[in-house]
Amino acid sequence: MPLVNASAVDNGARLLLVEDSDTQALRIRRMLEQHGFQVERVESGEVALDRLAHDIPDLVIADYHLPGMNGGQMARQIRMSASTRLVPVLMLTEGAEPGLEREGLESGADAYVSKSALPEVLVLRIRALLRQTGRQGGEDALPFRRARIVVLTGDDTRSSRTPGALVALLSRDGHLVTEEHDPDGLIESGWLDPDRAPDCIVVDLVTTRFDGVAFCRRLDALRQRVLLAGDVPLRILGLCRQSDYRSDASLRLFEAGVDDLVPEDIDSDVLALRIRVLVRRKLGQDEIRRQEDERRAQEAAVASARLEASVNAAKASLAGALEQANRELAHANHALIEAQGKLVQSAKMASLGELVAGIAHEINNPLAFTIAHKDTVERALDRLMNEAAPPDAGTREALLAKCRARVGSMALGLKRIQNLVLSLRKFSRLDEGAFQEVDVPEAVDVALALLTHKIGPGIVIETDLRAPAVLYCQPALLNQVVMNLLSNAIDAIVREGDSEGRGDHRMVTGRIRIATRLYPSSDSTEPSYIIEVEDSGPGIPPETRERIFEPFFTTKPVGAGTGLGLAIAYGVMQAHHGAIAIDESGLGGARFTLTVPYRALEAPDTAAPYSSQETP
Repeated sequence: MPLVNASAVDNGARLLLVEDSDTQALRIRRMLEQHGFQVERVESGEVALDRLAHDIPDLVIADYHLPGMNGGQMARQIRMSASTRLVPVLMLTEGAEPGLEREGLESGADAYVSKSALPEVLVLRIRALLRQTGRQGGEDALPFRRARIVVLTGDDTRSSRTPGALVALLSRDGHLVTEEHDPDGLIESGWLDPDRAPDCIVVDLVTTRFDGVAFCRRLDALRQRVLLAGDVPLRILGLCRQSDYRSDASLRLFEAGVDDLVPEDIDSDVLALRIRVLVRRKLGQDEIRRQEDERRAQEAAVASARLEASVNAAKASLAGALEQANRELAHANHALIEAQGKLVQSAKMASLGELVAGIAHEINNPLAFTIAHKDTVERALDRLMNEAAPPDAGTREALLAKCRARVGSMALGLKRIQNLVLSLRKFSRLDEGAFQEVDVPEAVDVALALLTHKIGPGIVIETDLRAPAVLYCQPALLNQVVMNLLSNAIDAIVREGDSEGRGDHRMVTGRIRIATRLYPSSDSTEPSYIIEVEDSGPGIPPETRERIFEPFFTTKPVGAGTGLGLAIAYGVMQAHHGAIAIDESGLGGARFTLTVPYRALEAPDTAAPYSSQETP
């Protein structure tokens, strides 16, 4: 497809091509030279920078993947120098490489083009960049500007010099002249705005239609603001009567702000010369101000370039140290994650050890009397089966009755062991990370059964389970969190009893209440499922509550806790998009409140499964 509307910008534009592939460089160079560009090719970014030190092209085309210094690094060096910072840089890439364009643009490239793109695309991008930088010239030069003059006149019949004749005279002198008759309208129309204010205003001081002297005072006050803002104010020339021109009345006119005063019958050539002098001084001051602004801008650019170069040098010197620090931080973070996982696992193992000790105690009691009853039954059966001296009928009935009683006791003990093993199976379900239907009363009973060894006869457990029995959640919510809160409540009551000198924790008295309820939400159709665990222990001070969910923070004695139980509970609640809070209990101790969304049983699983590696 041929290119159309070729710009004169192509003719003579000098391009520097940085490409290490001879084949690619030859193909691109021939294509660009066919469109009138002058192309010089170098093989690497280092050679390109050496070339820029002696000759600055109109545009640089660079392959991003260069040997040694890549295209982005080369562009960054180009932008560090004040002499080359305005040279456009067009980067060539192999294709759509994620993040590469952003990196290159941040380094200083102006545009990106894929090598596989059509040749027309490359040429059009080059033309657009050359247009933006003013390659064709003229944009940086100050264009010729004709002076803007306003003639404010009132009575056009009082003299031979009509306003039309004055406008024609000034227009022939090369000025842009506008005739006005209303001084108030002149100010309100925006003529005195600094961006489009006239260079000179010729005021008729003879007319009776308006007070020319008062207008000059207003005009002088307005241009004082322009002067304070740093701009060049306009000039005022007054046309007065011949009698006023040669009398003390002229002093009053100059005091009103007039820059030059001429009589109304002045010769036309002299009037044009007087106006030309005023305008020349105004335009000269404009040029001086423009040059000063350019000088300041150049100084600011040089200072900015030096500052940028020093900053880049500092960044380069710190790059190695920063990379090393990042590696060390990544290593430390990895080690911290591993240590955290080990500590969480250690806390679980500690809880498991305590749980196993209690379970062993609960199993040992029925197992011991089952074994003892088994021995009794064996001895009775031996006597019944002894043919040498068979017992009489009365003794036989007594032995059989004793065997039946002992077998019944053995069945009761084995039943207790069976129930305990069933509770353990329910507690240690392998799918605890998945959301499913959980029977809340059953889960509470399982937790209490597994904590029987810690609950003394003086501790009363109260339940008030008003909420629906089935909750759609992770079993860890009840198996892990609720059991942890119950265990903490028991420990708090026992510690308080020990501090009061009651000695054996079996003599400690206290109360623990477990309650559930459904709380309707005011801003959503999804209600909240509330689980409360409160005790009559010593409670938790307000200053401690702010840290109670921090990992490794514990109020238990040294060696009695890891400080991870409530942190894990916090993580489980986050997985449920819920919350856990602590306040004072009505029983006198602490109250933990668990709040989770109550989802319908058929609702999809929208919460993230809890992982033991998570921390709040």
